[in-house]
Amino acid sequence: MVRAIRVSPAGTWNGAPADTVTLDYDQRHRRRMAMKGAKGTEFLLDLAEAVPLRDGDGLLLDDKRMIAVAAAPEPLAEIVAHTPAELLRVAWHLGNRHLPAQLEPNRIRIRRDHVIEEMVEGLGAHVVHIDAPFDPEGGAYAGGGHHHHEHRHSEDDGALEHDDRLDDGHGEETDRG
Repeated sequence: MVRAIRVSPAGTWNGAPADTVTLDYDQRHRRRMAMKGAKGTEFLLDLAEAVPLRDGDGLLLDDKRMIAVAAAPEPLAEIVAHTPAELLRVAWHLGNRHLPAQLEPNRIRIRRDHVIEEMVEGLGAHVVHIDAPFDPEGGAYAGGGHHHHEHRHSEDDGALEHDDRLDDGHGEETDRG
């Protein structure tokens, strides 16, 4: 089977694609998966690691053809507020719940969730249901665990000690080793 071996970010490749795959948000963050384009091209996404694919990215096949990635419309809740301060307050509450959120200059998009939508409206914002591609922020820990790299001086000999731990993104650290 033909393999997709590299991602070319949107805007870095040109020419007509051989085919297009339309994927929702969850399908756009994979490492290995069988895929079929709109024109019938079957291939295996076969990357060294999972990479978040974005609308307009290209997947380079091992036979040198390019497959375009299109973000599929999904049911979303678009949140708007009367003032930037109100929208910022809503963003804080969404972030406190670790929800994937697409941040726009005057609105926030999240996946539909009636409980969260009620909370947002209780905070004074308004929710509009839309169908649109979802492209949330990657977040501070998008590349995996955040690496804490600390150095301490030993009381005994003045030597440097090394503390090499991973933060799991929830305030808990685990030893690397």
